[in-house]
Amino acid sequence: MAPQRITDDLDRLLELLPEAVQESLAAPEAREELLEVVLDLGRVPEARYPGRALTLGERPIERADLKALVERLGRFGGDNRAGIERTLHRISAIRNRSGEVVGLTCRVGRAVFGTVAMVRDLLDTGQSLLLMGRPGVGKTTALREIARVLADDLERRVVVIDTSNEIAGDGDIPHPAIGRARRMQVARPELQHQVMIEAVENHMPEVIVIDEIGTELEALAARTIAERGVMLVATAHGNELANLIKNPTLSDLVGGIQSVTLGDEEARRRGSQKSVLERCAEPTFPLAVEMQARSQWLVHREVARTVDLLLRGEPPRPQVRELAPDGRLRLADLGGWTGLEPPRRLAPLMGSIPPPTPRLRSLRDRPSLVPVPMPDPCERSPGAAESGPKRAAPLRVLCLGLSEHLVDQALRARSMAVVRAEAVEQADAILSVRQQLGRDPELRRFAQVVGVPILVIKSDSLHQIQRAFERLLRHRPAWGSETVPTDRLDDSVAAMEECREAVERVVLPQGRPVELLPRSDRVRNLQAELVGHYRLRWAEFGTGASRRLRVFPA
Repeated sequence: MAPQRITDDLDRLLELLPEAVQESLAAPEAREELLEVVLDLGRVPEARYPGRALTLGERPIERADLKALVERLGRFGGDNRAGIERTLHRISAIRNRSGEVVGLTCRVGRAVFGTVAMVRDLLDTGQSLLLMGRPGVGKTTALREIARVLADDLERRVVVIDTSNEIAGDGDIPHPAIGRARRMQVARPELQHQVMIEAVENHMPEVIVIDEIGTELEALAARTIAERGVMLVATAHGNELANLIKNPTLSDLVGGIQSVTLGDEEARRRGSQKSVLERCAEPTFPLAVEMQARSQWLVHREVARTVDLLLRGEPPRPQVRELAPDGRLRLADLGGWTGLEPPRRLAPLMGSIPPPTPRLRSLRDRPSLVPVPMPDPCERSPGAAESGPKRAAPLRVLCLGLSEHLVDQALRARSMAVVRAEAVEQADAILSVRQQLGRDPELRRFAQVVGVPILVIKSDSLHQIQRAFERLLRHRPAWGSETVPTDRLDDSVAAMEECREAVERVVLPQGRPVELLPRSDRVRNLQAELVGHYRLRWAEFGTGASRRLRVFPA
């Protein structure tokens, strides 16, 4: 990847400003990273940079200064914005009650070539992409570069809906930064949703690029466009997905949220209250990016899964992408990893980004497999001595009810060979606080099946977590010296999954009995206890190796 290249046409903006301001910004270092120049009546001009502001001179701005600048600009639109033709700069006006301009914000527009490397692999999928982030983080800059790459490199038919002329600049001829993409301007901001639909109906685009989806009509238009098979690339008001979920106007972009009342049996099975929030439909944007900084983005490759996790009160697992000054892309996973091997934190990768390894299903994806409290703080799961798999460093620990920040701090402070696991199937051991383990009454039994020891601590504190990790590492050889046959482990897991699916797909909804496959005495006992949690009847049939369980409706 090539380093980023920036063009800003800054001289064309500065020549419109008062002479005193031009002199203050003449030095190259004063122009570096300049975001905007603020001119307010009766105040000293101010130049704003990332994280700081600098006053320009000592003379306050007068009405004549503002009037002269406005006369040299193009016409202000209904959103009080104007621009300089064939540039990306934007000038926004503040007016008094009489409609006179009393303040101007001169925003520097830059075309940055190279930012698309952060999401280049996502564009190849053809799925709609949503960008979020705080103002000034570079959403519009990224949107402009994405439009160019889609139109020029991928040769797609791209239409840019440019409401404020911020994407492709002012004037009738769009800025070269969007490449061969076509631009449709919007007469008034409230008509943006109509222009979106018009673009699809009249110009046959394969991709539509939109800046700032902010109203319910625009969200509805976006869903309509996505359902017609057109790829969308857009920005939205909000810093992260959690903001959109809480925003009733824009929640439809991530699938919409509805309140659902569960039956007694379902609420008991989930271990939750009867009234819960759930996603209504598939998201309009299957892919989403949270722009934390100009060179650090959090990528959600499965927005539907992320929304479901947030609604269940679980932290999302986005992928962290950082762009180094030399153009290298570095990847990491936030709070965990995908696949079976420990992650290489922010390891440099060249070229295109490979798709993530499929993640094993976590325990929370299994409604019937959840954890129970243990009386002994250092109790080992019964049966672990005879069935504990032989492990290799580092130690993989499933942490339940523990602060991710404290876990990371404990590992960094002692440099322990421990990584976090996301599911029981991935874990060498389970570490939990007693309160969390008590909310999930089946984990201990499932840990017996897969041979995973459990350690319970009294509180979620840094000292307790550090001591627990040290104890797990110290006792690891004792419970990791023998191996369990793979077929036995697979048989136990498959048997429990078979029983759960039979109950939830046949016995409960259809009212028909189901006969399970023959299993060992130990596995049949586990299946029988699982059936008992559903308050169903069961009986054993057959003799010897053919003994099996039959489940009956209530």
